[in-house]
This record gives sequence, C-alpha cells and structure tokens, in this order.
Amino acid sequence: MRIDFLTLFPRFFESPLSDAIFQRAREKGLVSFNTYNIRDYTHDRHRTADDYPFGGGAGMLLKPEPVFECLEDVLKDKRQNDEPVPVILMTPQGKLFSQSIAFKLAEHKRMVIICGHYEGIDDRVREHLVTEEISIGDYVLSGGEIPALVVADAVIRLVPGVLGSNESAAGDSHTDGLLEYPQYTRPADFRGWKVPEVLLSGNHARVAAWRREQSILKTAHVRPDLLANASLTAAEKRLLERLAEEQSAPDISRTGERHAAN
Repeated sequence: MRIDFLTLFPRFFESPLSDAIFQRAREKGLVSFNTYNIRDYTHDRHRTADDYPFGGGAGMLLKPEPVFECLEDVLKDKRQNDEPVPVILMTPQGKLFSQSIAFKLAEHKRMVIICGHYEGIDDRVREHLVTEEISIGDYVLSGGEIPALVVADAVIRLVPGVLGSNESAAGDSHTDGLLEYPQYTRPADFRGWKVPEVLLSGNHARVAAWRREQSILKTAHVRPDLLANASLTAAEKRLLERLAEEQSAPDISRTGERHAAN
C-alpha cells in the first residue's frame, strides 16, 4: 500500500513515520509513505497557500490552486486503467471515522490524504478532487495532520503482514462491533489482584466463551450504542436483558434504609 500526505507541514510527519508501526510496515516493504508540501505548488515569492474567504468571515482558507496542482503531481503516474485512488480530506465536517471505514480503505493499494488547515479549504477542492471527507471526532483541531496519522495507523494495521499476527487485528475493539475483552499477562497474582481463573484453565472453548461474554458486557457498560448493530445470538440478547433488569431493579437494602430514616 502507498499513502500520500498533502500538507503545509511535512516535518510534522517525520518522527511518527520513522517509528513504531509505521516504520515496521515500511521496513517490511508492505507500506510506503510520501509527504508533499502544498506550499511547493504556489507561484508567488511568499509561497501563499491561503487567502481571505469571499463574502467575509473569520479566518483564512486554503487556496484551490496549490492543492489541485499538488494532487495532480502526486497522481501523475496513475494510469487510466488503474483502480480508483481514494482522496481523503480530513475535516470536522466529514463522516465519523470507524473501523469499518478502515477496513474499506485497507482494500486499496493506494490512498491520498489531504490535511486541511486554517479556517477550512476552498470548496472546489471538496467538489472536484475529494472522494471522501473524514472526521476523527466531533471536535476541532488546528490541522488535519494528527487525524491523518490516526487514519493511516488504523488502516495499515489491517494490511496483511504488518502486525505480528493477523489475529491481533481480528481481536481489536470495534472489529466485530463490540469492545475488546479484558486481557491479562504475568504475574497471575499481582498485589492480591488475580487473573480470572478461566484464563488459566487451558480450556480454549471456555476462554473463548468468557471473552465473548466480557466483550458484550463491557460494550453494554461503556458503549451501549454499539449494541444496536452488533451481531448477537439469542442467548447473548437474553444476557443483556438480564443485565438491564438487574440495573433497573431497586436496591432493597438502600430503600429500607431510606424508609427507616423517614
């Protein structure tokens, strides 16, 4: 896979792309990264990449010319019969990034990520260049560089061979619509806090069943909204029903204390 970043701040990517999963993916020859400075495609001595918005308003907008020319240069080697290249704009107005989007992007051999900055970007870039607009959350950052790295990280870990084991990605939170189950390592007893006995049993079927149940319970507690789209068996749905009943049931002991106090 090849990932191209279009940015006003190419040095921002130097350290992240030279370490951790990015470096491992590159060393294995599975992923390549390229950064392009949008300012290199300006034509005035001040290398102006932004301007005031027509109609007034606060802030500055990225100009269309350098972004268009930069992308055209990046894709100049793309042949007519090549598969389409996703051109992603990182923007707070985009679709909320998810694991399912990461899976779809990982199916491509190449993608381009445009990092916005300032108040925004000339809308002709959205209309005529961008194929997808993505946001990593309902908040605003100073630029699209950090979100671009988030998307790249989530995608490249799904490229076969990047992780030490393909099961690592398969067990991640959100992969099957649920949060990941609790995990433990040695020592089995740390300061009196013991690892659940089932994980020490060596019974793989029991371990798998426990992990599945814990994923469901954790999701119900932390992100109940995810359960609407999760694939659950009838038994698992009954488990959630019992959990809901237990949570809604009044605490008799506390109720009695309140009556006694009155």
